[in-house]
Amino acid sequence: MNTLPYNGLPTTIIIFGASGDLTQRKLIPSLFNLFRKRRTPRKFQIVGFGGTAFTDDQFREHLHKGMQEFAGYEFTDEDWNIFAPNLKYQTGKYNEAGDFQKLADYLAQSEEGDVNRLFYMALPPTLFPTIIQNLDSTGQLRENGGWRRVVLEKPFGTDLASSIELNKQVHKALQENQIYRIDHYLGKETVQNILFTRFANTIFEPIWNRNYIDHVQITVSEKVGLEHRAGFYDSVGVLRDMFQNHLLQLLTLVAMEPPASFGASHLRNEKVKVLSAIKPMTPEDVTIHTVRAQYKGYRNEDKVKPTSATPTYAALRLFVNNWRWKGVPFYLRSGKNLAEKQSQIIIQFKEPPTTMFPMQTMKPNILVLYLQPDEGVHLRFEAKAPDTVNETRSVDMEFKYSEAFGQTTIPEAYERLLLDAIQGDAALFTRADEVEAAWALIDPILQTWDMHQTPPLAVYKPGTWGPPEAYDLLARDGRRWLNEETSMMLEK
Repeated sequence: MNTLPYNGLPTTIIIFGASGDLTQRKLIPSLFNLFRKRRTPRKFQIVGFGGTAFTDDQFREHLHKGMQEFAGYEFTDEDWNIFAPNLKYQTGKYNEAGDFQKLADYLAQSEEGDVNRLFYMALPPTLFPTIIQNLDSTGQLRENGGWRRVVLEKPFGTDLASSIELNKQVHKALQENQIYRIDHYLGKETVQNILFTRFANTIFEPIWNRNYIDHVQITVSEKVGLEHRAGFYDSVGVLRDMFQNHLLQLLTLVAMEPPASFGASHLRNEKVKVLSAIKPMTPEDVTIHTVRAQYKGYRNEDKVKPTSATPTYAALRLFVNNWRWKGVPFYLRSGKNLAEKQSQIIIQFKEPPTTMFPMQTMKPNILVLYLQPDEGVHLRFEAKAPDTVNETRSVDMEFKYSEAFGQTTIPEAYERLLLDAIQGDAALFTRADEVEAAWALIDPILQTWDMHQTPPLAVYKPGTWGPPEAYDLLARDGRRWLNEETSMMLEK
């Protein structure tokens, strides 16, 4: 990873929502680790802005406690004491223009000459327009000697109409190249490795198409329930929370054409092409190609409506209608309170078109991209069993990050994304048209679920892999979910 391929000016990182959970758990541990690796600008400061009345020292102590609890790496007090003076805090309200003028004055006093500014919105998207308008009206977005960039947390809107409106509002003050819509999944090393597995290895690309691949399964499962997110989650559900961003992003990386380069424009152009090639579902399609479910006991959770129909599990069958993927189903599923925490992509290849072997003993080849846990890549293929005439047995070739690269800790996704935002590399951030294309696919499903209540809301037992209806979705195609088999591959 490069260290400082940017303009070299001092940089100020302003975090809105600085007293919140995301800043304490993810942002500061990531920025601190970048600092320890000497990847931050040589002269920088981090200014928190929020409603909690912190002094600078109280803010530093609050973040230090978060580091001790949430940082995924060891650090010394000496390191922290060198980093901590860069942390400052300003108390203010997001809808008070006067507080933003105070912030502007504070920054002008603490900065010397030309400076870069990165504004991070660690807040709900409903606050984005107000904050950006207040920043614009106080001149803080004006690029007079240094760049101005704004990082927007997900979710970006709650449906297609709101995402379009939100794009219009932020574009009033910002150019698209100043906007960094973050999806932390794209910052994961294992997610980035999808592209390297495909395009850095010539053994895969010739067979990465409808002629050789039978279907694709993408699973992102969570073992936990609602935890502290009940109030938020009950108004959102699994489709908005996981599919519109994370799972569709994974699908685009699996299905996209080779970009001309890993530059932001080329990479994001190809991802948009994939989303545009997926036909939005009609109500009839939704009934056939989707499953929605809720785990048993969800309605008894604190802050959940007693009559809530919010799905905590969903499974979709999608088709990418282009030359490469015509007729190949992509099965996507995600849910809470499932059997395991697991993120993986399974590529199942077609069976051999010959009867020279006893087919009842053969299994199709599969390539598994393990995103978490047990990060790595596994390939299952058939081999002749010793001391038999023609019996085959499945064998496994594997790559594990922990074995190939030692015990080096895989960096937190936010660490990579924050560095990219500072360096001006938007390749791992979503563009306006990409966000809207994803919502255009999810909206018809949400509308059919809400308006027509179809398919019926299924129920599943916590600690399982979901409702029987999800198994039926694949069984109708003569297929089955393979994650339990791939889990056994890891245990061998």
